[in-house]
This record gives sequence, structure tokens and C-alpha cells, in this order.
Amino acid sequence: MRFKASIQNISTFTKLTASLNSLGPLAWVKLSENQACFTIIPEQGTQVWAYLRTQDTIFESYTIQSAADNIINLEVPLTSLTRALKSALQATSASIRLTKKDNIPLLALTIVTTSSGTSRGAFGTTTGTSNPDDAFGDEHEAGTGFDSAFGRDRETIVTQEVPVRVLSPETVSGLHEPRCREPDVHIMLPPLIQLKSISDRFTKLALVGAKSVGGSTVTAAVSSQRTRLEMAANMHGCLRLSIQSDAMNISSVWTGLSNPELDPSQVLGGEEGIREHPSTRMKELGSADGRSEEGWATVRIDGKDWGKVMSVGRLGGKVIACFCHEHALILYVYLPNDNGMDESVLTYYVSSYSA
Repeated sequence: MRFKASIQNISTFTKLTASLNSLGPLAWVKLSENQACFTIIPEQGTQVWAYLRTQDTIFESYTIQSAADNIINLEVPLTSLTRALKSALQATSASIRLTKKDNIPLLALTIVTTSSGTSRGAFGTTTGTSNPDDAFGDEHEAGTGFDSAFGRDRETIVTQEVPVRVLSPETVSGLHEPRCREPDVHIMLPPLIQLKSISDRFTKLALVGAKSVGGSTVTAAVSSQRTRLEMAANMHGCLRLSIQSDAMNISSVWTGLSNPELDPSQVLGGEEGIREHPSTRMKELGSADGRSEEGWATVRIDGKDWGKVMSVGRLGGKVIACFCHEHALILYVYLPNDNGMDESVLTYYVSSYSA
């Protein structure tokens, strides 16, 4: 099997892996001719299914070959991959490939940087130093003492190696996205940095409140329960984030948000399916000022887990939230691109706690 690609946007790739790493240490990475899918399935908490076009947001000059219909499945440690990518943030160019060393499969990240030479004598030599944070890697520099003496640019090439595990098609055949019913409400979220700031504040207040009520003997179970946030939205551009406990009852409301129109080609039954869609019925209820209690779809989520989900805000792009009342919250995070092609999308599945 063979996989090799040049990376056109190291910053976005680094932010993506760092965001995924906050939810789980290992990712199932499915590489195919048209897509690279990064999946996080933790024992508890939010699942992530990130579909990236192979030559769109992150990669270019993409090549893949395998006996299994040109599909390669890998288990990738996200901490190591993120650390390697961070060392490439100032790179002139970077590429990644699947290789082996001592019969151990690796993702090899080759990083090229260019710096101006400095005079150290006509016949001196240039030497490189590795980043002390890099756990592995080989480095060499293309340059001589003449380059340094006459101020020519100097090229440094570093290879970072991330051990991975190759997964057979049978191993991953049973993995699939969670199945959810049609959402009752879909709404464009406000900037995630803003939403994360308020969510984190509510979570901290809840923890402080729980300790003040329960004292030093408060149990972990009670503490966890106190960090549960309630999110609700309607089809009139309103979003509400709130938290209730014995010590407090606070909420924050956004109005004037967008409820995207459904695409008939994406809804079963087309135009008729839209007329019968749960969100269409919900739109007949409630009001744009958010004061009416009708027409709201509600989910209850863990505050700490939600804070980790919100870290995806560092990627930018629009985020559409789909509320399945009392069941689940599904987030679609669209990564921005400049070429007019279909956007890459990250899908987050957040289960709702019962009331």
C-alpha cells in the first residue's frame, strides 16, 4: 500500500488534530481517493466524524494505492501527530507519507524550512539543531560554508515519524455514524469562541455552586451532574444556553440567528418531505423574540465535554446545530475554502442526558 500527500495548509491541519485530540487520544483515519476521514469514538462523550476532501482544505498532490479498493485504514495517535505538525508551522513546505521502519508502520512528516545564512568564515560549515520538544525526527541542512559566508538562504529538512497501526477492512467494518431521526430545529450557531466562553463560565459557576451547597463532602457524581448545561433553540433564530442547580438558575439567549433553508434534494420526499419535516412544524410555533416557550427543542449536555467540543472554533467556518429534542445535538462544522468546491465538514454527535 502507498500513501503520500503534500500539505497545503499546515495551520488548519494542526488546529484540526489538536481539536480532535481534546476529545480522544486515538483517531481512526480512513484514507481513500476522494476523502480523508478522521473519526473519534470515545467510550463516553462526543463522537466526531470529520470528512476532508483530499485536495481541498488540507492536502494537495495526493496519491493513494492499496489492494482494498485504494482505501487505507489507520489508527493514529493524535498527540504525536499534533506535536509533529506544530513543528511544521513555519515550514516552507511539508509532505506526509505512509512508510515502515523496522517493520513498524509510520506516518513520516517531512518538513522543509528556509532561513538566511550568517557569516561564520569562508570555510565554516552550517549545523542544525532539533526542536527539543520533538520526540523523534531526523534533520539535515542543505547548505555549505559558502552559503553562510555570502548570506544565501539555507534549507533545513526535518522528518518527524509518527508510529501508527494499520487496520484491516474487517476491523472497521462495524463502525458507522450514529443514526438519528430528523432534527426538530436547525440553526446557525454564533461564533464558537463566544459560545465557549459563556459555556465555560456557566460550568465553573455550577461547580463553585455545587461545592458551596455540598461542602467538602460533595461527591464526584453530584459534581458531574452540576456541570450539565441545557441548550435549546427554535426555528425563529433563537438559541438559549442555561444551567439550573440548587444554588443558581442562569441563562443566556441569542436572537437574530439564521435557520438555514432545507435543500429539497437532501430531504427524503423532496418538497413534500420538507412540508412534513419536523422543523417545518416547529416553525409554526414560538416567536423571534425568544419569549414564547413553544417551539423550542432542548438537549442536556455535559459542560466539560461541551467545552472540548467548542475547541473546534479555532478552525473558523460556519457551524450548523441540529437539535433532536431530548435526544441528541448534531453539529456540522464547515471548514472554509477558497476554491468554490464543496466544503469539508466535521460532524459532532452529542448525546442528550435525560431530564
